[in-house]
Amino acid sequence: MHVLALFMIFTSKLAIAIGETLNIENFGANPNGETDSTNAILTTWARACSSTTPTTIYVPKGKFLVSDSVVFKGSCNNNDITVNIDGTLLANSNYDVIGKEESWLLFEDVDGVSIIGNGFLDGQGTSLWDCKRSGESCPMGATNLRFRNSNNIVINGITSLNSQMFHIVIDKCNNVKIQEVKISAAGDSPNTDGIHVELSSSVNILNSNIATGDDCISIGPGTTNLWIEDIVCGPGHGISVGSLGKEFEELGVEHVTVKTVKFIGTTNGVRIKSWGKPSNGFARNILFQHVTMVNVQTPILIDQNYCPARKDCPNQASGIKISNIMYQNIHGTSATEVGVKFDCSPTNPCTGICLEDVMLTYENQHGEPLSLYNNALVQSNNCVVQPEPGEPTTSGVKHNQPCISKHTFLTSMRAAREFRLEDQVIQFLTSLINVAYDSRKSQDRGKGHASSFNGHGKKDCYCTYCNRRGHTIDT
Repeated sequence: MHVLALFMIFTSKLAIAIGETLNIENFGANPNGETDSTNAILTTWARACSSTTPTTIYVPKGKFLVSDSVVFKGSCNNNDITVNIDGTLLANSNYDVIGKEESWLLFEDVDGVSIIGNGFLDGQGTSLWDCKRSGESCPMGATNLRFRNSNNIVINGITSLNSQMFHIVIDKCNNVKIQEVKISAAGDSPNTDGIHVELSSSVNILNSNIATGDDCISIGPGTTNLWIEDIVCGPGHGISVGSLGKEFEELGVEHVTVKTVKFIGTTNGVRIKSWGKPSNGFARNILFQHVTMVNVQTPILIDQNYCPARKDCPNQASGIKISNIMYQNIHGTSATEVGVKFDCSPTNPCTGICLEDVMLTYENQHGEPLSLYNNALVQSNNCVVQPEPGEPTTSGVKHNQPCISKHTFLTSMRAAREFRLEDQVIQFLTSLINVAYDSRKSQDRGKGHASSFNGHGKKDCYCTYCNRRGHTIDT
């Protein structure tokens, strides 16, 4: 009797630990791809949300039509809900049904929800793309999957197909892990960003393959502590911070790491973009590291005059302050003659920009692609990022005056001609050279040196935030 009682207690506790599995077919969902399963799925969600034990909502193999936009609303009694998708959820192919909605599948105010499995979210957005390409009046389109105001979220293994607009959006969330997802849409599909993050913190995006018609990953205002690693991107527009500065009152982006990424045939590689208009936002403390470019049109880009349609552009100086951006170990091929382009704000020049071990070649051409700098203070090799106010300074590193190389001068002049700012750039670069030279002469006098020449007809100088001598200036 005692053994039976112990066994019953053990099995009861095991059931609580494992929880229950709810198959959506048992709640009326039909896998024929034609019968609407929206209500059945919502009923399944309500059961899981009200439960106090770990619960799995299971989507078996088959095609389940979810014809309307769906909100999986919290808060729930349950903070351990797993949606395991082995089949396919299909959106309505008529874009008028959900095209005016912000999202097709929205999880809001939830905690501890995981979306896992080898299944598919098919937004069936091709007809809306055709409408947009035709220039007709069309709805904006719905995002395939959105999490809003949620915490402790996992998205693992699923594939998002042919979203009307963005594929996955993380909005006002904390502690999110997206791993081993696949995202697929045509290379010319409009506004189909793969993963968009905004107003969120502690987000990890790992081991994923993204092919789409817009940014593979876009990073919106208010994003902090974002880690992106082991991504293959292409086709698409690359990985973008922004666009920023569309609104004057806007939270900034900081503490972002993008590493071990391969871009294949994309329009951009790593990009920061902001509108040319006043704003109090910023982008700072961002690292792009271990990146491979394969035939990328513009591998490295800062664009503070962003205006995608080149229509009704604000044509003002961007208020977004861009600082402490590190580009490290970036190799590969540029599809155009411009491999690096920094088009920064004239009123808020980019500062603390560092290129370290950046080696690009011009696809099918001999030599290196051009680097164009406008209103950007750029350093090379062994750079140390300047701390933000209140952050500790790197021990033992002197923050000396800026230096400028002949290469930087010439490429900046090319940029100046492009932007019709030649006189301003000459004045700016000349002032940098004079400051650097005067600083070096002063240091040499203090050391008892007779001259600041290095014996090869060139003057030495130091790079801002570097810990060793930088480039030299031709005399």
